[in-house]
Order: sequence, then structure tokens, then C-alpha cells
Amino acid sequence: MLPHRCQLNVINRRNLRVLMDVYRLCNRQAFNAAFKKLGLDCANWSEPVYLDLLRRSVGDEERMLILFFNRIGWPTSVATSEKGSFMKNVLREKKNALVDLVASNEFSLRPGAEEFIDKACEEAVPVAILTANSISGEKVASDLLEVLLIIRSIVEKLGTDRISKMKIIGDDEVKQSFYGQLVFGKGVSSSLDEQLAKAVNKAASAEKQRVAEEVASVLKLKVELNTTSSERFQNIVAALRVGAEKVDVPIYNCILVTGSQSGVAAAERIGMPCVVLRSSSTSRAEFQAAIAVMDGFGGVDLTISRLRKKLFP
Repeated sequence: MLPHRCQLNVINRRNLRVLMDVYRLCNRQAFNAAFKKLGLDCANWSEPVYLDLLRRSVGDEERMLILFFNRIGWPTSVATSEKGSFMKNVLREKKNALVDLVASNEFSLRPGAEEFIDKACEEAVPVAILTANSISGEKVASDLLEVLLIIRSIVEKLGTDRISKMKIIGDDEVKQSFYGQLVFGKGVSSSLDEQLAKAVNKAASAEKQRVAEEVASVLKLKVELNTTSSERFQNIVAALRVGAEKVDVPIYNCILVTGSQSGVAAAERIGMPCVVLRSSSTSRAEFQAAIAVMDGFGGVDLTISRLRKKLFP
């Protein structure tokens, strides 16, 4: 048995940057496409401008727009009372452009990612890619297509042979695992619609129908509550535990490779060593709980041998 195991963490949008820095490759272009479509000739973000706005806003895209237009001046056609709807229009067009860019499949994985995974498989080091979605409620509805397209693009680029040698941990795997059943309960796989259908089928009268609708309201509230940072954090912890469970390796012998503070915090909570791979949006961030912070795969950065040295110095 090798002295360590490895997990690649791609739980949510931020952690997708571990394998493909989509937001460095596509986000700026998507904003510029949105500006062009809306006739905002004054707006065209160069990479230095984009990165500056990204860092100052801590990734909040609406805040990025506010900072930018406060700096250069808002379009004269946008009244003060209409700034909110104006930004929503920009972000909607930006999201459409981003989906188109990702669907075009013109962008590659981060340099060295395939070689890193191949080396792990060659040395019989289990690799688990975590695709479990840690976002719930309305956020899922607005971001799901974007996330799925990115995951599909990553899977296509890795190839079926490489994918067949890894564990893919999605929502179903989390729910069906021993840990998922223990924590979330057997009913976790039921969707809101399924739960509602059961309630409605039991309604034998108008009064019972009203009660069923009230139950629906409560269930919806539960979904919305799942968008809290606490719930998202617990989902990330669950995905990490299930990843270790699926590769049949103790948590302390796994290494999480992540790109976000939430991944680092979740790994720290359960005692899993963690390595951070920086992306364009985290180039200046500090990750004090990580055992290492690196800029990419291969060379002087992330390699299997370097991981061993970090875990067992």
C-alpha cells in the first residue's frame, strides 16, 4: 500500500478551477460579449482590469460591475433607480455568453492535469473527483447548466479510459453511501416533487389538499434554508468523507486538492490534509490550514512525489 492517497476536489464552481480555470479562460470574455450585446461600447475589460475587479470584489460579480461603473461612470441611459435591473441584465447576458463559450469546448484543462492523474493511476494511487453539488435552492437553478457544461467538458477532456480508473463522487454517491445514509437519512434521495406527490395522493378532501399545499410550502422553505453557508459547508464535509469511503482509505491518508477556502475549511474540520491549487481569483489569497499552496501541476508545483513529501516529510 502506498503511503498516501489523493482526492481532486471539484465540488462546486470555485473548485472546478482545480482542473480547468474556466473563469480565467472564459469569464472575462463572457463579460465583454455581454457588454457588446448590450451596446456598452465604453466597457471592455482587459485581463489586468478584470483581475483587479475580481480581487477587490472577492468574486462578487455584481460588486465587480458596481466598482467598474463607479470608476468610469454609469451609462447615461441608466437612471439611479434602474441600476439594479441594469446589472441583472448584464449578468444574464454574461451567463448566456459563458455557457456558449464552455459549450464550444475550445478550452483545455490546466497544464499538467492529465499527466498528474496518469502518474497517480500508474502508481496505484486512487483518485476521486468530487462533483457533488454543494449549492441548493435558487442558486442551483441559475448555475446548474453552467456547472454541468463545465463538468462535461472536463470529463470529455480527461477521456473515458482515464475516467474509468477514477472514482467520481456526485450527489447520488453521497446520498447512497454509508455516511450519507447515516447523516441524511434514507429519504434524502426523494426530490421535492416526489415528496409533494406523496402528500397530494393522501389528500382525500379539499381540506387535506390545503394541508398538502402547506406541506409543500414548508418543504420549499427547507430547500431555501439549505443555501446557508452552514448547510453548504456540511455538504462539502459529506462529499469529502464519502470520497474517502469510496476509495477505502482513512481520511488522514487522503490528500484533498482544492481551490477554495471552503474546501480547505472542510478538510481541516475532518482532519484531511489539504493542498491548494491557486487560480486566477485566488492568486493573493492565504490558505493557512493547507499543508501546501501551489500554482499548478507538475514541475516545482503539484506532483505525486511532492504530495508524498508533504504528507510524510
